[in-house]
Amino acid sequence: QVRLIESGGGSVPAGGSLRLSCTTEHFTEDIYTMGWFRQAPGKEREGVALGFSDGRTTYADSVKGRFTVSLDVGKHALSLELSSLRPEDTAIYYCAASNWFVGLDPDGFNYWGQGTTVTVSA
Repeated sequence: QVRLIESGGGSVPAGGSLRLSCTTEHFTEDIYTMGWFRQAPGKEREGVALGFSDGRTTYADSVKGRFTVSLDVGKHALSLELSSLRPEDTAIYYCAASNWFVGLDPDGFNYWGQGTTVTVSA
């Protein structure tokens, strides 16, 4: 059974940093896109950052210059460095994978992790 496992969430003050990691198990298909998404209470899930198997990356405007995504294609592993964190970054962060080159729309992803919580205090 395909699994994505996130780790690294936690609680930090505004301006702080965190590193999220996503590892995968039992993948037998090619993965072209892996990404981080987040969902805050009462809000819809939104795309944060993507890593593509060809080396490209994509970021939501709200995190550009603050977050850095890195994809290890061979290991199907994804990380996200979060810096200059703001209270509005508080959310559950999910790792996702797709067998296609897709964008920040969550509907493009067919594999999901269970999520890890990031809390940023003012």
